[in-house]
Amino acid sequence: MTVETPLLAYLLAAVYLALQVFFIARALLRPYRQPVSRLAWVMVMLIAPVVGMAAYVLVGETNIGRTRSERKRRVIEELPRPPRHEGNPPERYVPLFRAGMSINGYPSSGGNRAELLADSDATIARMVEDIDAATANVHVLFYIWLADDNGLRVVEALKRAAARGVTCRVMADDFGSRAMIRSEHWKAMANAGVMLARALPVSNPPISALWGRIDMRNHRKIVVIDNAITYCGSQNCADAAFAVKPKFAPWVDIMTRWEGPVVRQNQHLFATDWMGHGCDDISALIDAPLPPTHGPVVAQVIGTGAMVRPSAMPEIFDSVINAARNELIVTTPYYVPDETIQAALCACAYRGVETTFIVPQRNDSWIVSAASHSYYEELLDAGVRIYEYVGGLLHSKTMTVDGDISLIGSANIDRRSFELNFENNILLYDPDLTAEIRARQQVYLAASVPVTAPDVARWPRRRRLWNNTIAMLGPVL
Repeated sequence: MTVETPLLAYLLAAVYLALQVFFIARALLRPYRQPVSRLAWVMVMLIAPVVGMAAYVLVGETNIGRTRSERKRRVIEELPRPPRHEGNPPERYVPLFRAGMSINGYPSSGGNRAELLADSDATIARMVEDIDAATANVHVLFYIWLADDNGLRVVEALKRAAARGVTCRVMADDFGSRAMIRSEHWKAMANAGVMLARALPVSNPPISALWGRIDMRNHRKIVVIDNAITYCGSQNCADAAFAVKPKFAPWVDIMTRWEGPVVRQNQHLFATDWMGHGCDDISALIDAPLPPTHGPVVAQVIGTGAMVRPSAMPEIFDSVINAARNELIVTTPYYVPDETIQAALCACAYRGVETTFIVPQRNDSWIVSAASHSYYEELLDAGVRIYEYVGGLLHSKTMTVDGDISLIGSANIDRRSFELNFENNILLYDPDLTAEIRARQQVYLAASVPVTAPDVARWPRRRRLWNNTIAMLGPVL
């Protein structure tokens, strides 16, 4: 053995130790991370250093890349803010809308009209009808867009609109809509004059991972037509049969159609994505004169993602839950909460609020299913009523409070929606619209089975061990 061999070994060991210290320090210094998450990363990198450091490079930080971040931040700073429209909720709900305004700067605005659509097919039919009536511009953004019946109906409507001179701008997530983006239908839209963009493109995963986290996705569902109509809810551009995961079908979604000042807020959110990806400037549409509207709904768009604090969406969920005095109903397909939301739901039930929680019985994500079950016992002990929907995959993301307030949109109650996805929700005050959403929640409830404390107590120990182990990994993601 030469003298150089031990020296080289010492050098490699020093480099290895330096890297380990660097990544542990980086995990400890990362802002907005809960202490349990920091601890989880430190333990992983101490127990399995090579795997831990490699995992941290890939999924340790919420970073879409410096160039994208700077461009998107510049767009957000320079875009004009949507004009405010008079109209406030009752005083007890004003702090709730202030919390929403702290995220994007969108104020609560009155004068909105909203329509709760019957189902997935009815939503697409109404959307196509509006696109066919468009005279100026159509803006579309979806996380998942499939080349099925409903997906292609929207494709054809956009091609018709572009052919008659309507400016059509379309953005789809590069991962969620990868089959559509790589299909002949995407090319056909481009040939018809539709302007296209891939949200968060991933061209070469190993290389892309060096510049930003590749599993961050644009999960938004936004349609804005003629700067006068918008849609918001949980539905992707696809059939309820959802061909990519048919064994969980039907996908049960909820969508709303809007007119009024809230349209400008959704337009602004779309513009941050569109212009943030380097596409053409549409800022003039943000502060264009509003069409006359005299609707009863006070509403506010809430958009979250990598460019706002990662606690933003959990804060809104917490605020809505804490606003409840008599009744809270929650539906979500994916429940992997942070500690504050779990505590807020339990506290809601403890203070005597009738708290109902509805999730799908069969989930398309076995990881989420296992993790969510780990929270059942604590919820049930607090008095939360848990129901599992058996009529398909309940994909609706809703909250209703005391028959007055509703929250509806794309965000799930899980860490992916909190820290990794770009999401869009609408917070609203209107007893009539809330009653309609609550009636839809009752439809879900009628197709659900209750989960009781004795049911959970009968789960075998191995199942509890599995659920709790999977939930424990949540802070690392």
